[in-house]
Amino acid sequence: MSVHPSKDIVGMKGKELKDKRIVLCITGSVAAVQCSEIARTLMRHGAEVFTVMSPMAQKIIHPYLMEWATGNAVVTELTGKIEHVALVGEHPKKADLVLVAPATANTISKIACGIDDTTVTSVVSTAFGSNTPIIIVPAMHESMYNHPILTENINKLKALGIEFVGPRIEEGKAKIAEIKEIANAVMNKLVVEQDFSGLRVLVTAGPTVEHIDPIRVITNRSSGKMGVAIVEEALDRGAEVTVVYGLGRATPPLDADVISVETTEQMREAVISELKSKKYDVVVAVAAAADWTVKKPYSYKVSTHKLHSLDLKLKPTKKIIDHVKKVSPKTFLVAFRAEYKLSKKDLIESAYKRLLQANADLIVVNDVGKKGAGFGTETNEMFIVDREKKVVHVPLALKREVARKILDVVNEKIKPK
Repeated sequence: MSVHPSKDIVGMKGKELKDKRIVLCITGSVAAVQCSEIARTLMRHGAEVFTVMSPMAQKIIHPYLMEWATGNAVVTELTGKIEHVALVGEHPKKADLVLVAPATANTISKIACGIDDTTVTSVVSTAFGSNTPIIIVPAMHESMYNHPILTENINKLKALGIEFVGPRIEEGKAKIAEIKEIANAVMNKLVVEQDFSGLRVLVTAGPTVEHIDPIRVITNRSSGKMGVAIVEEALDRGAEVTVVYGLGRATPPLDADVISVETTEQMREAVISELKSKKYDVVVAVAAAADWTVKKPYSYKVSTHKLHSLDLKLKPTKKIIDHVKKVSPKTFLVAFRAEYKLSKKDLIESAYKRLLQANADLIVVNDVGKKGAGFGTETNEMFIVDREKKVVHVPLALKREVARKILDVVNEKIKPK
């Protein structure tokens, strides 16, 4: 039989989950409407997804939707094929992980009490017996989520090794976690080595702004996506992460400690304060901090009705990375540098010179004039240069993949020889 057309997306965004088989168990929460996208996000990272639906889940979305999404038949009842055993029983071809998303209060409590009366609870029960990893993603009204018996049951399941993702408490509801957060939890469970466990990492990310007047600012086109990718990767590898974040468009993950700033000076002060108050093992200075600030910003809105032109005098901002080693000499410093349309040789020479000036341990440089490697893109191409002027080239790839390669190099440098 030919491959189902819906599987043409497998591996389109990465190979992290290549050859991994994931059972997506859907229960009767309205959040089930997001399950096709959950499945396809996992597939885009290389996974093979099989769906199991409870009777109530089938009243919210039709099994045909999930068959289309995954390219695989959907289990809606247990038959003589003993589907639960075929999926996660103790045998060489069992699935690598069971993901219950969304999980209702009813299903969570049934699992905690060992009740096995639906397709979903039967699969989870079998997964327990075969030591298959289980992740549960709750979704329900907040008042249900706050029930003390449910809290007790969740804690009981956590003690048994089940991992929970979310929920997001919004609008009086315990909403299902973001799809990206769910996918990251799956990848973290299955493939990401915890080689940053026990490390504290400080990341600067996003653009900063410099005020012309109370309304207008000078800034750059950075989106913050590269910095957020670094934060996500460090978290998934077990680090404790603080991000000093400018006005970027990307959203830092909830597990990070976020310090919000606007100006370069605010970012510099926040970094110095953090380095003085805590021991950080690694600083990754990804932020596109503004290089120029207005010498004398206006305290009022400058009216275009009164002026036909506006002359501004600018002065350089203080460079954040120049202060890191002065405040915390033992912290491993990764600097970032953006250049525009330089040859590879000049790109590396410029980066190495800046590395020495800042006393950095590594510097990561890219040419934002190159297609796909500039501000606001989903991809990047980088050159990583160390103090011995050795260069690691990271070809054009998704920013999360680039972040992984950067932290791989950091790990090689900081681990004991």
